[in-house]
Amino acid sequence: MQVKEAGVSQEYFIKKYNTVRSHSEHICKPLEIEDYVVQPIVDVSPPKWHLGHTTWFFETFILKPNYKGYQVFNDQYDFVFNSYYESLGARVVRTDRGNLSRPSVTDVYRYRAYVDQHMEAFLQNNSLSADVSELLELGLNHEQQHQELLYSDIKYILGHNPLFPVYSSDAVFDQKSIQNNEFIKVASGIYEIGYQGEDFCFDNELGRHKVYLEDFEIAKYPVTNVQYLEFIADGGYTNFKYWHSEGWEWVKENAAKSPLYWHFIDQKWMNYTFAGLKEIDLNEPVCHVNFYEASAFAAWKGMRLPTESEWEIASPNLNWGQRWEWTESAYLPYPGYHKAPGAIGEYNGKFMVNQMVLRGASVATPQGHSRATYRNFFHPRHQWQFMGIRLAK
Repeated sequence: MQVKEAGVSQEYFIKKYNTVRSHSEHICKPLEIEDYVVQPIVDVSPPKWHLGHTTWFFETFILKPNYKGYQVFNDQYDFVFNSYYESLGARVVRTDRGNLSRPSVTDVYRYRAYVDQHMEAFLQNNSLSADVSELLELGLNHEQQHQELLYSDIKYILGHNPLFPVYSSDAVFDQKSIQNNEFIKVASGIYEIGYQGEDFCFDNELGRHKVYLEDFEIAKYPVTNVQYLEFIADGGYTNFKYWHSEGWEWVKENAAKSPLYWHFIDQKWMNYTFAGLKEIDLNEPVCHVNFYEASAFAAWKGMRLPTESEWEIASPNLNWGQRWEWTESAYLPYPGYHKAPGAIGEYNGKFMVNQMVLRGASVATPQGHSRATYRNFFHPRHQWQFMGIRLAK
């Protein structure tokens, strides 16, 4: 895994490890036991699986190869908690994660405590090589990625329960946006994109390189709910001319009429939030739209989505960070990209096909992951992440 890592101490890793690991459990604290095991769709994993998988990562990549005498908690957990690492052997099919009543939630928390205890002993009593330090930093950032997935998956699990249960009345996940049509002009020229610096980044951000951009304009603020409602009211979901062919098939197959979690009840648009079902706030940035919807909205406006290069160059002048923002760039390697050997090389490179890049961050993004160079990526059909729209022309 290509990462850039400044020299850090064992104390740094102990403190960060404990902070990151405890936050995952904090996210799950409002859940009932039954909530931990549900998997409504293939893309959503049960919360207990996230807790187990992130623990398995540290056990597999740090403790087993580096901590002499370490005994695995359960040798069958490789099969249960491996996600997609082909080089590490067989695993439970992703669609079957929600079919596993065992290990129990109690067992998963015992597993976390066991690995945490041994990780703390390892960090206190061993000098950390550069390779181990990189794996530790990767593992911590990996768990933080799963924390964002936990929020997304928990919202899907609860948001598809007909009772629309409250996750937490104290959870504040939505922010207002400014209603205006201001566009920022960027002149044509040769620019550089990609990560530079000495802190952690993922390997898909590396390979800073030059790009040529034509003149373009990009919206300073993301699209809001009231703007998206105009698209719906104007028949946006019933007019094929705004949609990619594949997107139009998605509309028909799913009888799509609105973003995920929107419900038209008693002549009002309602929205499932972590605080339960609420009337839509017109001034919030639209959320939970997929690439097809974002592209269709842009076409309806007579505009387009920005490329990821345009987004990154303009980012210092943009209001961003509330929603992951779809770009019209396919997720492809930067020039000079090379996959790392072994299982770590499967982390990003194997997904560089049939996915689109999102830029920015969301209200669920962990601290430290809001980088202008961060390349998120999902299939065009996905809605369940905190995804929004920014226009360009």
